[in-house]
Amino acid sequence: MNVISIGEVLWDVVAPNEHLGGAPFNFAAHLKRLGHEVWFVSAVGNDPRGARIVERMAAMGLASRYVRRNAQYATGSVTVTLKAAGQPEFVIHRPAAYDFPELSPAMLRELSSQSVNWIYFGTLLQMSSPAHELTSRILGALPKARRFYDVNLRVGCWTPALVRELMEQATVVKLNEDEVEAIAGAFGTKHDSLEQFCRSYARQFRWEGVCVTRGVAGCALLLGNEYVEAEGYRVTVADAVGAGDAFAATFLHGLGSGWPAVRIADFANRVGALVASRSGAIPDWNFEEVAQLQH
Repeated sequence: MNVISIGEVLWDVVAPNEHLGGAPFNFAAHLKRLGHEVWFVSAVGNDPRGARIVERMAAMGLASRYVRRNAQYATGSVTVTLKAAGQPEFVIHRPAAYDFPELSPAMLRELSSQSVNWIYFGTLLQMSSPAHELTSRILGALPKARRFYDVNLRVGCWTPALVRELMEQATVVKLNEDEVEAIAGAFGTKHDSLEQFCRSYARQFRWEGVCVTRGVAGCALLLGNEYVEAEGYRVTVADAVGAGDAFAATFLHGLGSGWPAVRIADFANRVGALVASRSGAIPDWNFEEVAQLQH
């Protein structure tokens, strides 16, 4: 597949270490590892952290052509505190360089001339007006590309109106159990089960699919009319930062490969668990390790 990922790239500061991160970047890196072509659209500061990101992208085989160098704002960073069971709590430092991505008209024409299958976006970046405007331009330039919306709510970084707008633009949506409750509460809807939530929202917003991650419990996936719940894999969690982004990349990989829902859900659960068992959002992993995981 050919995929555009629009969003933040930053350093997750988990004292005393710094790990490369940002949900759209993590997604792009894992999708590249899965063998797909990914064009990442973002911005970094004109600083050492930004230079390190560009170097790491080159090492990963990710092109940095559409990553703007911004002299006014620092490269993004997030202070991460690991709570019980390795679950992260974030303090996001903004404004950051990634809030101001930019494509020249020639770059946008170049990008839109590609045979793009999917465009990925999340919520956090869209709170920035320049980023939101650029995302709209990219979506408008590629009307036939399908849209993957990773909800990824962060405290103080979303509004119900923005989430509704993004859901209306989406083809497929991924969110977690807490986000299901937050959205239902914000929109005043009720559901007796995850299946009811998925079917109701997919019908309302005309989604092709919706997936709800459930941590160690696995995930729920509605694909077309088929609903499945897949058991998770128990691992010793190093930190859960980036596990959902790895899940999103493998979910899209399975979707693009035409796999049935149950196979997509199981594969995504496996990779998400493996990533959670290692430090950092983009640890090394391989297919043999994924296959060896046991319930």
